[in-house]
Amino acid sequence: MRLVLFDLDDTLVDLAGAFGRWAVEFVGDHDLPSHAVSWLVAANRRATGPKDRLFAEIRAHFGLTDPVDRLWGRYRSRIPELVALRPFVLDGLVGLRAAGWRLGVVTNGQPDNQVAKLRRTGLADHVDGWCVSAEVGVRKPDPAIFRSAARRCGRPIEDGRIDGWMVGDSAELDVDGGRRAGLATFWISHGRPWPADLTPPDRVASDTHLAIQALLERR
Repeated sequence: MRLVLFDLDDTLVDLAGAFGRWAVEFVGDHDLPSHAVSWLVAANRRATGPKDRLFAEIRAHFGLTDPVDRLWGRYRSRIPELVALRPFVLDGLVGLRAAGWRLGVVTNGQPDNQVAKLRRTGLADHVDGWCVSAEVGVRKPDPAIFRSAARRCGRPIEDGRIDGWMVGDSAELDVDGGRRAGLATFWISHGRPWPADLTPPDRVASDTHLAIQALLERR
């Protein structure tokens, strides 16, 4: 039984595009100047860690009166309605399962937001399990979250290491974390160079469907 775990945001779904659409709505809802859209997109791109930190920064920057929890909660409710699958992903997942692969999703975030994305895009019907960080109390790149995801897909763990693949767009969270869990790693580069201070991935693809095709071609 072969296993592949996928990151969710900007690997299986286009979160960057959805965030841009959300930013336009947010600026309109709060009567902010049009150039605030580019500020929001840039702030999201450089943000690391839990998303509530980003909304604390947004609130302070624009002098908003709504509490951070409310701003963040509204985002979590809206963003699943705006996300779309990355190109050819669903067909690729269908092909992997038909070829006998077990498929899982391992993602940082809140269950209301992340599981809603899985369900609204149809991904939930095409994977064997998923693991959301806030649900299990540990975040990528901690190897424990990869082990939890593998178990939910029915994959046995030997000596704390997982026999399978991790596919994701974050060098630190997905590739380095997956490697430390014993997984082979496939980095989705989106045209970016690999960080020189990290151990390189086993494979690189510019987009997710190309990584899926490469896995399907493995014998």
